[in-house]
Amino acid sequence: MTNLPYPDTDALITLRDWLRFSVSEMNRNSVHFGHGCANAWDEAVWLTLGALRLPRDRLEPFLDACLTETERDMLRGLLHRRVHERVPVAYLLHEAWLGEFSFYVDERVIIPRSFIAGLLRDRLTPWIDDPENVTSALDLCTGSGCLAVLLADAFPNADIDAADLSEDALAVAGRNVREYGLQEQISLIRSDLFETLDRQYDVIVTNPPYVDAASMDDLPPEYRAEPRLALAGGGDGLDLVRRIIHDAPRHLYPDGLLIAEIGHNRDALEAEFPQLEFSWIETDGSDEYVFVLTQAQLQQL
Repeated sequence: MTNLPYPDTDALITLRDWLRFSVSEMNRNSVHFGHGCANAWDEAVWLTLGALRLPRDRLEPFLDACLTETERDMLRGLLHRRVHERVPVAYLLHEAWLGEFSFYVDERVIIPRSFIAGLLRDRLTPWIDDPENVTSALDLCTGSGCLAVLLADAFPNADIDAADLSEDALAVAGRNVREYGLQEQISLIRSDLFETLDRQYDVIVTNPPYVDAASMDDLPPEYRAEPRLALAGGGDGLDLVRRIIHDAPRHLYPDGLLIAEIGHNRDALEAEFPQLEFSWIETDGSDEYVFVLTQAQLQQL
């Protein structure tokens, strides 16, 4: 086994052994978290249980189970890629989670982690009075298609467009749409923002690239593993957000809503558009990441 990663791990026999070793390795090498987990323990559990195809919510019964040599070799390889190549676990396992929804992901798409997902679980209450009356929706910059799938779940009567500039991303989104059997409800469209879209919507949600140039230069390796196209938002992070705000009114019905996630750019955005009365939604204890604007407010521009 000397040609394998971690050749000195033959003494690690049980799942408990591998979890302990994985946590130690991640902490020892200052692995960066943020793609679904916030600490080494959660990340080690996700990686190990996922690789072994064990239930994610039932760790205790398996802790003292002995692993086969094949399983140990697999975990050696995966842990080495996570710790020393800094590949996110979501790419290693080809899965990411938003609540109870699981999505296929690979290096062609950003790993889903949108604050908008929680709002869709609540069916955009209180901004939408009756979800049954939403008949059209758009997920702009859809990436893996995750928000489009959540839109379909929140608004079952809506015809949904999922648009992205990247053909690679749309291929991944198509796989997720098929996994959930939503081909009749969700249409995948290649478009540079609104460029090839010619209809109006009750709801537009978007999690566009919004990382500014300085922050892009400082990203940890785990984030640089993601497509740059899905992250970089120009010098101040607002290049695409500006275009979305300017063009969205034409693509919303009179009572329509734009919900957008913009990272840490609230102050810069409000300075850019002082005439707009942004409604900022509190998510995970902060009110600076996601805004809501009505079509009437956007028309002020």
